[in-house]
Amino acid sequence: MSDVLPVMRVLGALLALFAVSMGVPLAASLWAREGLWQHYATAIAVTSMASALLWGGLREHKRELLPRHGVMLVSVVWGILPLFAALPLLLVMHAIDRPLSFTHAYFESVSGLTTTGATVLAELDRLPLSVNMWRTFMQWIGGMGILILAVAVLPLLGVGGSQLFKAEAAGPVKDTKLTPRMTETAKGLWGVYVVFSLVCALAFWLGGMTPPDAIMHMFATVSLGGLSPHDASFAYFESPLLETIALVFMLCASCNFALYFIALRKGNWRGFWRDPEMRATITALLGGGLLVALLLWAKGVYDPLQALRHGMFNVVSVATTTGFATTDYLGWPVFAPVFMLLLSGVATSAGSTGGGIKMVRMLILLKQARREMTRIVHPRAVQPVRLGDRVVDNRMIFSVLAFMLVYGATVITLSMVLLLTDLDMVTAFSAVLASVHCMGPGLGMLGPASNFAVLTDFQLWVCTLAMLLGRLEILSFMALLTPAFWRR
Repeated sequence: MSDVLPVMRVLGALLALFAVSMGVPLAASLWAREGLWQHYATAIAVTSMASALLWGGLREHKRELLPRHGVMLVSVVWGILPLFAALPLLLVMHAIDRPLSFTHAYFESVSGLTTTGATVLAELDRLPLSVNMWRTFMQWIGGMGILILAVAVLPLLGVGGSQLFKAEAAGPVKDTKLTPRMTETAKGLWGVYVVFSLVCALAFWLGGMTPPDAIMHMFATVSLGGLSPHDASFAYFESPLLETIALVFMLCASCNFALYFIALRKGNWRGFWRDPEMRATITALLGGGLLVALLLWAKGVYDPLQALRHGMFNVVSVATTTGFATTDYLGWPVFAPVFMLLLSGVATSAGSTGGGIKMVRMLILLKQARREMTRIVHPRAVQPVRLGDRVVDNRMIFSVLAFMLVYGATVITLSMVLLLTDLDMVTAFSAVLASVHCMGPGLGMLGPASNFAVLTDFQLWVCTLAMLLGRLEILSFMALLTPAFWRR
């Protein structure tokens, strides 16, 4: 219990920050004159009260966070924060006579905060602007991570910023320091994120979107979340120009934001283009898009230009775990949607806002496999695994192997649980894979023309767990279940 109390105190500070973020839908409601602002005010009040109780009531438990506290905090935050994020949805949807169950509200909140982009809501175009603003804004604050935001703007928490940063940062390279102070690093990353966001929103507006649409689709694009305020998703606009703008920003957001930070800080972009993970990410995305475009043209689905337009946009959208759609790609040759779903697991970089297992892990696995094959022929050969000019430490390789083992076991186990509920095999497997990858739409009953409302409450809770495990990168949560973690 003594380990939990300091973590809950920091959670109180994060809830205060989260309460402030609820001012965005409140402002949208006032601007649109919906008459719903009081429900957001109620949610802000409840969240603020919980924050005060935790932060003030546990002030005697202020201490420097250890690595174990960071692991606990990131799990607690991503489990509890959606409870408060669901409050505005529950209150407003009840007020407009479209009540949500707790299961649906919590699922929608987890989907937003984890940038998954899955939804259980229908008739999105008829929802109040403030509801859609909140749904999309949750993706934006979850994209870079609210814990990293806390390190950036709440340096007076009196906790170990490095532990917060390491717990939240994605991928196997989270121990790499960009600056001497983690607070400075977090501020730099969020600075890059905000600049990207402003440029993206401006580009969407100049491309023809209304200001609210430009803001909401910016939230969904730079976070690689994909929740749209329109039922037709990006097909609503029928604009090649807007699709091109979104494509560019999805590609940019799929790369490690630390590379942008370093390049801007040093004024030198040569290191950016030399990064092997970035090159592999862009190659996989553009190469995958071209492959599917050629398939669509060869099969006579579209003419060459339409094949390139729809193939490139939808492949990049799915592979970057965004989930925007311009057409129902389940009607394409079966290779295409399955290829896109599998690509969503590897085609984003560590340090990006995307989900999946990350490209760096796949590169390490491929290089390790190559090393083992070399050892079969030359048992005494010394061949270290390298990423660019850096030698990969064996501990990192073992960590990647452990992650992949747990990742595979998680996907198989949760898929089997869904199969026990009599869900068909394609829908069950794709639902888990899309949720663990934080990607959104799946296959079968969960394609881009449908949504997750077709699932039962139990099936939704399985997918919710999968989304949380994917956002936590599985090992952080699994560590909490081991006796050694709780042993002093």
